[in-house]
Amino acid sequence: MTGPLRLEREDGLAVLSFDAPPLNLFDRQMFDAFHAAVRELAAETPRGLLIRADHRAVSGGVDVHEFDGLSVQQGADLWVELLESVQILEDLPCPTVFAAHALCLTAAFEIALACDILLAAESARFGLVEIVVGLTPSMGGPQRLAQRAGPARAKELIYTGELFTAGQLESWNVVNRVLPEEQFDEAARAFTRRIADGPTLAHAATKAIIARQVEQGVRAADALVPEVSGALFATEDLQGGVRSFLSEGPGKAIYRGR
Repeated sequence: MTGPLRLEREDGLAVLSFDAPPLNLFDRQMFDAFHAAVRELAAETPRGLLIRADHRAVSGGVDVHEFDGLSVQQGADLWVELLESVQILEDLPCPTVFAAHALCLTAAFEIALACDILLAAESARFGLVEIVVGLTPSMGGPQRLAQRAGPARAKELIYTGELFTAGQLESWNVVNRVLPEEQFDEAARAFTRRIADGPTLAHAATKAIIARQVEQGVRAADALVPEVSGALFATEDLQGGVRSFLSEGPGKAIYRGR
């Protein structure tokens, strides 16, 4: 895939890169490319996904021309479309990691919040700044931010329209890890590769159990465990992992995602 997004596959790891210099703005072309990319990933799911960006910003936000003159119905249709893309990403049965090396605004930040893990460079800045055009973030950002940081923090970030540092958002449980500037991209790729090389189907079970807990509570997640975790005993990865542990000790197993 070429254009404003680049999707590459590297031995089970998919890397989706924003590539629309200079600021990776989200316009119609970018939205369409993102939707096509997540649909492709859902149809042929990798063992892990890294979303990252080229150029000096992760994204400077949405091209405001996209909002000019929209009717109420056109606005609603736009949000239905964009939320579908975010939900496809969120529902991928593989670990998803977002790596923010620099400024990350609006749509890109909302996409980051739909990923399992958010990595940030020390100088990265984040914002949902839609108040500058009289809008609220509508690609799922408020609710996913509230899920991570709590409703009061989510309201503060959105109401103020301020930029927040990687360190601030790490303390709010929005950013998982803050990494050094030097070789950030390499570190993010290595982190995602390590997860992707793990027991793929066990990761999918983990993701399903946690999603059920978030949606319906702990007891509902408990009820799902026998189904999704029990099924792992039929996988090559679990069977091989157990044999490897018994014969060679922990940490020696090689997983194939089967």
